[in-house]
Amino acid sequence: MALAGSAAWTLAGCGFADIRSPVPEFMRARAPEPAPPEAPPDVKLMLKRKLDSVFTAASQPSHVRVSEPRRNLQGLGWTACVKAEVVSVIGKPLGTQTYRITISDSVISDRRQVEPEDTCATESFEPI
Repeated sequence: MALAGSAAWTLAGCGFADIRSPVPEFMRARAPEPAPPEAPPDVKLMLKRKLDSVFTAASQPSHVRVSEPRRNLQGLGWTACVKAEVVSVIGKPLGTQTYRITISDSVISDRRQVEPEDTCATESFEPI
C-alpha cells in the first residue's frame, strides 16, 4: 500500500513541464503565442474628428500638423506630436504650440505640452 501511494505521489507531478524546465522538448509546455502587433492609429483622422481633445476651440488652431505615431515606450498605446498656430483668449497670436498626445484604444487619452527633452523637435510633421 505504501509503495502504491508513493508511486501515485511521484506520478502526480508528471505532466507538462514549464517551458524553461530541463526536460526533453516534447515534455515542455508550449510558449504562449505573442499578441499580434497593434496597427498604428490614424492620427490625422482622429484629429480631424476630435481636434478639441488637443486644442480648445477658443484657441482657434490653424495650420495643424502631426507627426507619425510611435509606440509608447512608457506603457501601452501610441504617442504622436501635434503642432498648430494658436491665439490667446483675447485673440493675440501665441505662435506655434506643440503637444505630445498619448493614444490608447484609438482614443486620445492624454496630451501635454512638449518639454525640451521630448523628441518632437526632431520629428517630421504632415498637415492634417
